[in-house]
Amino acid sequence: MQFAVNSNLRNFLGGPLAAAAASFVAGTIALAVAALAVQRSLPEPDSVAGAPWWAWTGGLLGAVFVLASIVLTPRLRAATTVGLILTGQVIASRLIDHFGLIRVPVHEATLPRILRALLIVAGVTVVQRF
Repeated sequence: MQFAVNSNLRNFLGGPLAAAAASFVAGTIALAVAALAVQRSLPEPDSVAGAPWWAWTGGLLGAVFVLASIVLTPRLRAATTVGLILTGQVIASRLIDHFGLIRVPVHEATLPRILRALLIVAGVTVVQRF
């Protein structure tokens, strides 16, 4: 739904960048309210300063993801866009798990894990072709 909603928003805001920005503003407000309701306090400055530099790139990666979905959905259709993104996520997650990237615990790419990932990719391919 997010892809379709944001792709339609671009028509009202004049382009994909404005739609992505509006989506993030709405999400930021919602998350700030939820965080304040649940946490009831701000994180300690030392804790914030201790985060590695790459831990702050999640928002940037999310922005690229949302912007790409806004641009691609009208061109490729929702099913193809979701399928391509899902395929990329499955492949990336296998690599991240296997090599323990970004401080994720290592889960070696055993044959059953590789076969499960290939089944997901095959399923996405079948959906796209038929």
